Amino acid sequence: MATNPPRYLQIQRYLLERIHSGEWPAHHQIPPEEQLARDFDVSRMTANKAIRDLVQQGYLTRQPGLGTFVTDRKAESSLVDVFNIAAEVRARGHVYSSDLLKRETVTANDEVALGLGVRIGAEVFHTLLIHRESGIPIQLEDRYVNPRWAPDYLEADFSRMTPNEVLVDAYPISDIEHVVEAILADAETAMHLEISRTAPCLCMTRRTWSNDHLISYARLIHPGDRYKLRSTMHRDDRKSGGRT
Repeated sequence: MATNPPRYLQIQRYLLERIHSGEWPAHHQIPPEEQLARDFDVSRMTANKAIRDLVQQGYLTRQPGLGTFVTDRKAESSLVDVFNIAAEVRARGHVYSSDLLKRETVTANDEVALGLGVRIGAEVFHTLLIHRESGIPIQLEDRYVNPRWAPDYLEADFSRMTPNEVLVDAYPISDIEHVVEAILADAETAMHLEISRTAPCLCMTRRTWSNDHLISYARLIHPGDRYKLRSTMHRDDRKSGGRT
């Protein structure tokens, strides 16, 4: 027998329907949680959870003393977690697609050897993909994988799963390292991302471990006008020195 979803999810569905339909455009102020609590006959705590979750997902932003507003929905990723980009795009109500440009075994140069923790000249797996949101390129993923720890990586069906999904499914992430810098697009990057040469980009260098094994080293390049990166830390995290 079908059951109704939790009340906070009903509130989220109500809010998202208005955001996705365009009824509430970017910067529109949503009803306060007190009003939502009355309208849905729930506690203020329940309404707060619905709003808080959508803030965490990047749909809403709180402005102290003013209220809660719809974000501009620029594509966004977290700096403290690793999320599947396909799921992120679909969660925004958009269509995800990708182009696989390279799937190969290469020898590690100085940069790759250092990033992946292998010897210079060692054989490593390499994939190059363009991730698209409703047809628009939002990320160029240049990834190297240690074949010692992920021997089946190149055999994956990347038309069905992203590299992130392939690796996380087989080798759950235990540790992450992120380094973010602003760069100017070179000719090849500009061509792949369909932007002008020397356009500003955000480059996230990501290394991921599964237990004690350094699995992947990737450079994720985003057009600066189509993407933003977010980091959220709760007060309890700061007190304890970070996440556990």
